[in-house]
Amino acid sequence: MSAIDRLLARERSALRRLEPKEARRAVDRGALLVDIRPVTDREAEGEISGALVIDRNVLEWRLDPTGPDRIPEADSTDRHIVLFCNEGYASSLAAVGLHRLGLPRATDLVGGFRAWKADGLPVTPPHSRPSPRAGRSRARRTRRT
Repeated sequence: MSAIDRLLARERSALRRLEPKEARRAVDRGALLVDIRPVTDREAEGEISGALVIDRNVLEWRLDPTGPDRIPEADSTDRHIVLFCNEGYASSLAAVGLHRLGLPRATDLVGGFRAWKADGLPVTPPHSRPSPRAGRSRARRTRRT
């Protein structure tokens, strides 16, 4: 077993991780669902409607209810927070970090975004953008006509 696998197992023992349908019910009861995936992943795979997007590198600052840089939803240390990444690895470590910050109800989504989607829960599709090449070829055609 690798060092990161041992660390994940140890850290996850402090969490009550939620399966996708459990997470959906928690959100229905007022939990914050927080997407910590990079923008490239959100653009490629889609998003969960209603999830707050908070970059991992500022997560603690935005969710600390005692801090000046918090988001309005971070209004209590008792707030139930469900983090997710692509597959549920980075979000586990982030949730444990929130515990250390004084947010004992922080947890994460088992299997992450991909498990949520695989369970048939609602997602918004990826953003479709024309490739840079397609944009250039259209511009050329426009100039010729």
